[in-house]
Amino acid sequence: MSTLLPMMKDFPSCFGENGVQVADSSSSNGSKTGQNLVACVYQCRIHGRSCLITVTWAKNLMGQGLSVGIDEDSSSRCLCKVDIKPWVFSKRKGCKSLEACSCKIDVYWDLSSAKFGSGPEPLEGFYVGVVVDQQMILLLGDLRKEALKKTNAVPLPSNAVLVAKKEHVFGKKLYGTKAVFYDNGPIHDLVIECDTTNVSDPSLIIRIDSKTVMQVKRLQWKFRGNHTIVVDGLAVEVLWDVHNWLFGTPLGNDAVFMFRTCLSAEKSWASQLPSDPNMSQWSFSERISETKSQGLCFSLILYAWKNM
Repeated sequence: MSTLLPMMKDFPSCFGENGVQVADSSSSNGSKTGQNLVACVYQCRIHGRSCLITVTWAKNLMGQGLSVGIDEDSSSRCLCKVDIKPWVFSKRKGCKSLEACSCKIDVYWDLSSAKFGSGPEPLEGFYVGVVVDQQMILLLGDLRKEALKKTNAVPLPSNAVLVAKKEHVFGKKLYGTKAVFYDNGPIHDLVIECDTTNVSDPSLIIRIDSKTVMQVKRLQWKFRGNHTIVVDGLAVEVLWDVHNWLFGTPLGNDAVFMFRTCLSAEKSWASQLPSDPNMSQWSFSERISETKSQGLCFSLILYAWKNM
């Protein structure tokens, strides 16, 4: 469990003091707890070399923001940062070029027709593209044709793979989000229910698609821990840290949850097999083989903030 919080802080970010700042679990000032943030990390290839591109969407009282960063060889660089303020003219579409990874990288975006819901990510009517040598190595959004026409880029046959996602969620007892546990997998409704009002017996329940998949009792003794569940035939390791919720430390009122599918959990998968009667041994082994061939892990990290 000691590796959980350091992993949370490894996400590259372009948001500085003059932009939308990323809240982390070690801080607690009023401006940060009022934010909503989603950061998605994609594994891409540039000139045959693997790199990570982080796309961060943020929303606060001042407006919304987008940043694109690249992480290679343990160093992070900001490729572009866009602030969208509703009461002033803002650059909702454009392009930025710079040198990174020993080559020229172009970032294109068009949010002029983007439709947003309650969260910081646009739902439709947008694109964000990263181009290297006239090749589209990352393309997000539903306006794919418009993006390819604007950039004159050719999409690569091997798409970028989503390997991690970090999200801020807010609530008093229930915390919900949409979750995908592997690239191009089905979308699930994920709900975390934590009742800390019962001081004598606080509990933690996690539901996926309204089905209880995990329950932690005696939470005052198990405020940090990990457990393995099975989703879509994959073992998902769940790690949690609700210390701040239970003991009200001055560091913050946030809890941290991680949902991780990884090869390291393979030994745990076998022990979880009998708990899912709808999953055959054949399909289970096939899923392990598929994941080995891809050599990828995926992590969903949730910062859960209590609304006061």
